[in-house]
Amino acid sequence: MTGEDKKSCFDARLLCPRKQGDGEPWAFVILPGEVSAKLPRRGRTSVDATLNGHAFRVLLEPDGRKSHWLRIGQPLMETSGTTFGDVVRLEISPVAREPEPEVPMDLREALQAAPEAREIWEATTTLARVDWIHWITTAKQVKTRAKRINDACDMLASGKKRVCCFDPSGFYSKAIRAPEAAD
Repeated sequence: MTGEDKKSCFDARLLCPRKQGDGEPWAFVILPGEVSAKLPRRGRTSVDATLNGHAFRVLLEPDGRKSHWLRIGQPLMETSGTTFGDVVRLEISPVAREPEPEVPMDLREALQAAPEAREIWEATTTLARVDWIHWITTAKQVKTRAKRINDACDMLASGKKRVCCFDPSGFYSKAIRAPEAAD
């Protein structure tokens, strides 16, 4: 398949999440199943995209239903002249090479303190590192996150290059979901 074969164009409504959290407002879109099916994986994956002709790069998140969702920040909404509820035109295509993920500070510190783990970490693929980080950051409690970081260092130090027992799509564990839309 060429890059053009993997490009998808579709219209979608900008949804407002029920829980915005702190910070600036944002919207989201759930990808149609047939669009998600063209992507290289069901877990987190980066795409080059346009929203009403405005280019951006985004890390798609799995929605737990074998598809993906994407977050649209306030700056892109302003640039594209869109708001919640608008139907927008999106074009997406997988990136040629997955960018290196940002390593959270607590994981970075743990890896610095564990040379054997850090050595294996550096020998893994970018996608494996994306999955390790995703597994750690999806912990809902601070103590679970700390345990996952410790477990990751132990697993890496023992030579494991991929996190085990983690479904990056969320389909089997139901732990990963798209946000709920506000009414």
